[in-house]
Amino acid sequence: MIDLAKAAAERGIRYFLISFTDLFGAQRAKLVPAAAIGEMVRNGAGFAGFATWLDMTPADPDLFARPDPASLIQLPWKPEVGWLAADLWMEGAPVAQAPRNVLKALIGKAADAGFQLKSGVECEFFLISPDGEAISDAFDRQAKPCYDEQALMRRYDVISEICDGMLGLGWGPYQNDHEDANGQFEMNWTYDDALVTADRHAFFKFMAKSVAEKHGFRATFMPKPFTTLTGNGCHTHVSAWKDGVNLFADEAGEMGLSPMAYLFIGGLMHSADALAALFNPTVNSYKRINAPRTTSGATWSPNTVTYTGNNRTHMIRIPEAGRFELRLADGAANPYLLQAGVLAAGLDGLANARDPGKRLDINMYEDGHLAGPVKTLPLNLLDALRALEASEVLSVSLGPFVPAYLKLKHQEWNAYAGHLTAWERETTLDC
Repeated sequence: MIDLAKAAAERGIRYFLISFTDLFGAQRAKLVPAAAIGEMVRNGAGFAGFATWLDMTPADPDLFARPDPASLIQLPWKPEVGWLAADLWMEGAPVAQAPRNVLKALIGKAADAGFQLKSGVECEFFLISPDGEAISDAFDRQAKPCYDEQALMRRYDVISEICDGMLGLGWGPYQNDHEDANGQFEMNWTYDDALVTADRHAFFKFMAKSVAEKHGFRATFMPKPFTTLTGNGCHTHVSAWKDGVNLFADEAGEMGLSPMAYLFIGGLMHSADALAALFNPTVNSYKRINAPRTTSGATWSPNTVTYTGNNRTHMIRIPEAGRFELRLADGAANPYLLQAGVLAAGLDGLANARDPGKRLDINMYEDGHLAGPVKTLPLNLLDALRALEASEVLSVSLGPFVPAYLKLKHQEWNAYAGHLTAWERETTLDC
């Protein structure tokens, strides 16, 4: 285990950010001087759980965030600070509803089943004005702006600084681009163990927002910040490994995938509507996965529970042998719950031999009506929450997290439902 006090002295770290991600994906932290890090490792930094998005009350005991030394990341833009992902404890026991603890428990179940989940995420985000009203680049106006060289280079200072940070951290970033919407970007780094990817995903969002602010902009991962533009997805590439061997790879298998991979896909398809409550966790999320055509000509997001080969109009795509891409999650997905949901559904697919059915190779945006009776995704957050509530698979595998999450998310839905919008007044005043 890394000696954090020694690392601080060697690397010039003056402070540590002890960070955890709550149920809604918000990152919480305490700034701890390096001189106190030893005590924090032993006992954890103290928090009041009710003050964050956790199912707790002011009467609950102290919540302690115990940093994981293996997760140490020195802030590229402020190297005197070290970031640490933390696990939540209360009264000497891990907090069962805490997202990182949920993921670690499922990683343990995967190990018992004889494999390690490896994954990579494609994080899409917009660079916008500080007030959130418009994209940051007034010249970014193309109808099809994806891969636009000029727009990409106008934001070179922001994108290159983030990429340089990942290079210095050893993440193996390999490409950055302007995405399908005006003002939207995507940055890719190499896949890894599910927990490592989740920690890096959480840190990446923090880093992108911090660097954007440094340059006078704002980075948003909001699923659908602009009505007519493509939303922010978080596509997830999935494979299973044992002793350095990719268990999803099979040269003789259809599309180069093993029977195990297809059962894993079957598990994800079986629980897709319930998983939407985790992967598409906001009211706004359903303006992305059930959106009309955008100004670029396509939403690039799924609305049916189908899988295919190298075709981006389905929920699951098989781009090449040995892995598949899950296109359901959006930018609001909690990094730890995203990986936990994939594992929970995949383990169920393996345990219960879930058959994904026949692969569909049609364009679901144009010819979806020819697919026959296929399962559809929830139309709104409430439908997704009800699907999660009814899911025995996720209730069992995710444990006490599920009722805690449902309680808080139902409160959020009720707050939204009680909000009077300008659209309602415009369309109903003269009813």
